[in-house]
Amino acid sequence: MLARLSFRIVSPPRLRAFLPLLAALLPLAMPGAARADGPLRPDTMAARVAACTACHGEQGRAGADGYYPRLAGKPAEYLYHQLLNFRDGRRQYRPMAHLLAGLPDAYLREIAAYFSGQHAPYPPPARAEAAAAVLEAGRALALEGDRARGLPACVSCHGAELGGMLPAIPGLLGLPRDYIGSQVGAWKNGLRRAAPPDCMADVAARLTPADIAALAAWLSSRPVPASYAPQPAGAAQLPAECGGQGQR
Repeated sequence: MLARLSFRIVSPPRLRAFLPLLAALLPLAMPGAARADGPLRPDTMAARVAACTACHGEQGRAGADGYYPRLAGKPAEYLYHQLLNFRDGRRQYRPMAHLLAGLPDAYLREIAAYFSGQHAPYPPPARAEAAAAVLEAGRALALEGDRARGLPACVSCHGAELGGMLPAIPGLLGLPRDYIGSQVGAWKNGLRRAAPPDCMADVAARLTPADIAALAAWLSSRPVPASYAPQPAGAAQLPAECGGQGQR
């Protein structure tokens, strides 16, 4: 994997994005190199996911900078398809695409299964730094939708507690505000896509920038309930525009 990393002149923001990845991969390039918790043994799951946890945190519990999302406990099928999407260009983020280039499907399935099986505790939610009217707008969109604009409620697909739905719909709580806003914006601008029917692209196209800001503020401020988990497949009837499919 390290052999695919080329060193070239990059802009400072891009360089900063690659530094955690390079730091995680250096022990793999130098057998016996020490880590804080001891040598990293090759051909172990810890070695495979070292580059992931450098940004996404131990066990994939989320990065500390307010952008990198939580991986722990998300549906394995969802995580697997996101790895495929980064590798195959349906999601646009160069460090992820560079890291995953050429990795086989079976390898990505193992990584997805590993993080799906992690159940690290959630931190307390961030304090809502938004006006009450903005938070109420976010709550209404998440729980009720807007029928006049053809917007289904987030809970229609992501579950009554917003914990997701098996096999491939993720939960929405416990995510950083910046990450939520950027990802909905990516759907809206065509930088993130899914296999048809791509209902998130349809929903995002109808959202205004104010809608996106309100949803990100409200969702990121919600506490994660003790019962938070993906609902079983078929536990709820998905909106017609989603064709009964999860987001992949």
